[in-house]
Amino acid sequence: MRILVVEDERKLNELIAAKLRKEHYSVDTCMDGNDALDYMRFADYDAIVLDIMLPGMSGLEVLKSMRAGDDKTPVLLLTARDTIEDRVAGLDAGADDYLIKPFAFDELAARLRVLIRRRFNEISDIFTVADLVVDCTARTVKRAGVTITLASKEFSVLEYLIRNRGIVLSREQISRHIWNYDYEGESNVVDVYIRYLRKKLDDGHEQKLIHTVRGCGYVLREEI
Repeated sequence: MRILVVEDERKLNELIAAKLRKEHYSVDTCMDGNDALDYMRFADYDAIVLDIMLPGMSGLEVLKSMRAGDDKTPVLLLTARDTIEDRVAGLDAGADDYLIKPFAFDELAARLRVLIRRRFNEISDIFTVADLVVDCTARTVKRAGVTITLASKEFSVLEYLIRNRGIVLSREQISRHIWNYDYEGESNVVDVYIRYLRKKLDDGHEQKLIHTVRGCGYVLREEI
């Protein structure tokens, strides 16, 4: 899952980003409201952490611009303001949640998990397709009751596939959700990781779960 952190306090920005990366999110960061809109134009985010007090354009202005453009990406507002009026203004502008500084990172992470579940219309972070069970919170994978160990990026690709199970995803869609702007690797990185996942998840099983849709991309589904 890919997160954008927009916070003008450099140390807090870096701290949030570092902790989210430890939670295996792909993270982009910026410290200006205008820059935030530029990031959103060129990437697909699963959630945005957005400070209200920003240079260039305030967080509320960024949020209003997003919603006016029909951008439904979940937004968690951060602010040092704790009045009811401020909270109402943020929520009325289109925020999905609101967190007052100072905050505990565990709470921020939990709120982001809720926003991402809501985006995918899910009530749980545990997914089952055929005999494959993926727990996105515990980051565990089992097939036919056998635990499968995945590297961080392997799990991220699988998580995106299983949250969109049954939907054909292009290589670009997968790449835009898993790798941030800092990635400078090979252009066929998605194909490489799909190959890794097939070897670990499908090899040795009669029923294959990861399918190639020629000319379109990949889909995780149970074919009957």
